[in-house]
Amino acid sequence: MARHPESSQAARGKRRSTWSLVAMAVAMFGFAFALVPLYDVFCDITGINGKTADGPTAESGRVDIQREVTVEFVAYISPGMEWTFEPEVRRLVVHPGETRTINYSARNLTSEATVGQAVPSVTPGTGARYFNKIECFCFNRQPLAAGASAQLPLVFYVDPELPDDIHTLTLAYTLFNAPPTETAQTQ
Repeated sequence: MARHPESSQAARGKRRSTWSLVAMAVAMFGFAFALVPLYDVFCDITGINGKTADGPTAESGRVDIQREVTVEFVAYISPGMEWTFEPEVRRLVVHPGETRTINYSARNLTSEATVGQAVPSVTPGTGARYFNKIECFCFNRQPLAAGASAQLPLVFYVDPELPDDIHTLTLAYTLFNAPPTETAQTQ
């Protein structure tokens, strides 16, 4: 019995379609996997990510007393984190280059020791590169015993090179549960 040319051609078309779908699925997975690093690179290049530096910076060498910038402080707690966490000052007017210190208050409301990690962001995102932290509790995980509280210092300055069209910076910290480690230390 002879095969019909149409049926073998249809079988080849189905195999080709199947392989095309598999290739598209692999390509979509690869794109999704690469999307986060690509986004980070894009945000670093354009300066719109709102991320501040991960480590301390040195104090500013100059202060621009002719200019004032308002810095607002906000605190959020991630769901499931049973702490209180808030800035002691909500708003501060500073001269760019001027070193200032504020504290955040944290309290563990649970009956066991837990560890928190604060993640900062600055709005507008283009202003993030001009917000410099000399000392920050966000550089380390913060362990707190059951019911304990702590004052968490932030020493910062706004870079005098901050663009003139930015008059207000909002620094927001989100506090997350962190796994306990032997190296966790309160700053």
